[in-house]
Amino acid sequence: MIMHVVQRTSLARLVSRVIVATDDERIADMVAAHGGEARMTSSNLASGTDRVAEVAAQLDSEFVVNVQGDEPLIEPSTIDAAIAPLIEDSQIQISTTSEPITTVEDVFSSGVVKVVTDARGFALYFSRSPIPYFRLTGEMTLEAALRAVPALLSNYRKHSGLYAYRAEFLRQFARMEPSPLERLEALEQLRSIENGFEIRVVRVEHRSIGVDTLQDYERVRRFIEENPS
Repeated sequence: MIMHVVQRTSLARLVSRVIVATDDERIADMVAAHGGEARMTSSNLASGTDRVAEVAAQLDSEFVVNVQGDEPLIEPSTIDAAIAPLIEDSQIQISTTSEPITTVEDVFSSGVVKVVTDARGFALYFSRSPIPYFRLTGEMTLEAALRAVPALLSNYRKHSGLYAYRAEFLRQFARMEPSPLERLEALEQLRSIENGFEIRVVRVEHRSIGVDTLQDYERVRRFIEENPS
């Protein structure tokens, strides 16, 4: 799965080098055996972003992209879309992407992170819970409302499993303590928001499948087998 992520990431137009950051020697050995580049990191880091920051500190790069290892179907154009705001606006320190949510199950899945943004496209909040939450009249539940009116799903956006950073911000991030909301939701991007940093969220239409469960793995495996190219 990780080598699929490496391959997809290497196809992004704005990516010049792909490194797997891991604290597991088995993963590092596997990546090397397949011709990839891996760097070992500390085993007691709080998040994947802290792991990336540790490796990035050894590099001479203005921008660093964190593509999570459980995103084997990530679209290269989605990675480019996350990087673009950093190139276009020198004030942006961190950017990411959001995708459509098209099933009621994804709205309620804690494995699917939802994001809401302000009018400028900056994140207001990320959550494993359904956000926004509709205030309904009568006894109809949110789930029933979404099933009765599927168009309501357009109010929800899934956070893609990647971040693009300015290298200097990433160094700052690594010095910050894990924040209260980050700990509660197990979402590292909340550390940035709680410390006053804005996150630009670019809307993309491609839908990725993060592998959080055995069912996700089987879905991805079938997709790759049916679409070998």
